[in-house]
Amino acid sequence: MVQRETWATRTGFILAAVGSAVGLGNIWRFPFVTGEGGGAAFLLVYLLFIALVGFPAILAEFVVGRRTERNPVGALKEYGGGIWTYIGGIFIATGFIILSYYSVIAGWFIRYALEGFRGSYADHIANYDGDPEVMFGALSTGLDAFILHTVFMVLTVGIVALGIRRGIELAVKVMVPAIILLLAGLAVWAFTLPEASGGYAYYLSPDFGVIADNWADLLPAAAGQAFFTLSLGMGVMITYASYLGEDRNLATDGVTIIGFDTGIAFLTGLVVFPIMWAGDMTDPGEGGPGEIFVAMTQAFADIAGGQFLGLLFFATVSIAALSSAISLLEVVTSYAIDEVDLERWQAAVGMGGAIYLLGIPVTYDLIFLDLLDLFADAILLVFGALMLTILVGWIAPKVAIDELERGIGDLDGLGQAWIWAIRVPILIVLVVSLYLGVVDYAEFLTGPFAEWIDTNL
Repeated sequence: MVQRETWATRTGFILAAVGSAVGLGNIWRFPFVTGEGGGAAFLLVYLLFIALVGFPAILAEFVVGRRTERNPVGALKEYGGGIWTYIGGIFIATGFIILSYYSVIAGWFIRYALEGFRGSYADHIANYDGDPEVMFGALSTGLDAFILHTVFMVLTVGIVALGIRRGIELAVKVMVPAIILLLAGLAVWAFTLPEASGGYAYYLSPDFGVIADNWADLLPAAAGQAFFTLSLGMGVMITYASYLGEDRNLATDGVTIIGFDTGIAFLTGLVVFPIMWAGDMTDPGEGGPGEIFVAMTQAFADIAGGQFLGLLFFATVSIAALSSAISLLEVVTSYAIDEVDLERWQAAVGMGGAIYLLGIPVTYDLIFLDLLDLFADAILLVFGALMLTILVGWIAPKVAIDELERGIGDLDGLGQAWIWAIRVPILIVLVVSLYLGVVDYAEFLTGPFAEWIDTNL
């Protein structure tokens, strides 16, 4: 058995968990999901879910990981036994699939940052018939997308192969503070833009009529975003907590991680929406996964200093993507180390290579991005979180409470209150979200994907 590593410092664990949480889920996904949900209306519901659902859920992954000191498969095998061993494999599969297309998207951000080196975004758009959507369509697939997918996965594998202390912990201590400083600087600059007030109003002034009329859409969307951005249901927090070498206050760590993650997501909105309004891009939520590229490129083309600021923005997101990618690869690497008894470098290279191959079709056609993303995000991620909730809340609650109270004490029944939060509201949210996810995926398979097959095969 390969000797299991541990975090060198509490700060390293916190920054690694924050780094996992603040990646593309916050900066790529959060703006377009917020736009689809009506801006401030979605933001309000999302913040409620983070507090009421996200915090109890992250503690569930923490207690299982620290209790067992294993990867998700080994952790659920030891914690629940029997069929739970196979349930743990869902976490591995989820992280595996998400990273395969996540790497391609990260390559897009690198490409758009490189475009800032080569000239103004206005000139680049002009080369594509003056249409940023045409530009995104050209840059998101093809040879360049394939090459940048390759480069990004090589970087990710290299960091994870170096280990917990020399690789992941050292990297996130540089990357996470850099992300926060760069986003804060961009938010301050965005505040000075003309017409930015419209973006602030859209983002910060909720219309309660929108919430009342669209709550059935807002609730599952906010729940899904909360789980995605906190890296829940992917096995990341189970794996990272398994490297805790001492009794820590998991509740305090959870609050710290969620606070940083939510703060960075909120900060991203303070960057994106004022810039969009300043660039006369006032109809967010229509462009889906490519929206941030289309909208922000057009905005940077229309404002003073856009070339430098666009370069800075897309480079910041590239860093954030890398911090999340290493956490996803660590989940499957940890599995190979624990269960197959491989050396770390062998596990990182082998698993990273397989993930890389799965992502290649996304560089050919974006229909494969939808195929993988909908399956992993709407089904696997939610199903894994649902199973963990049942295990912790209903199958072995006493063990979970005992583990949570290591390092913090009883705190007037905090453990019991947490278990009941796991048992009822979170369970209901996940069941509803899973049902809606299955329905959406079935509609995709019988609709857009079936049409693509008929056209291309």
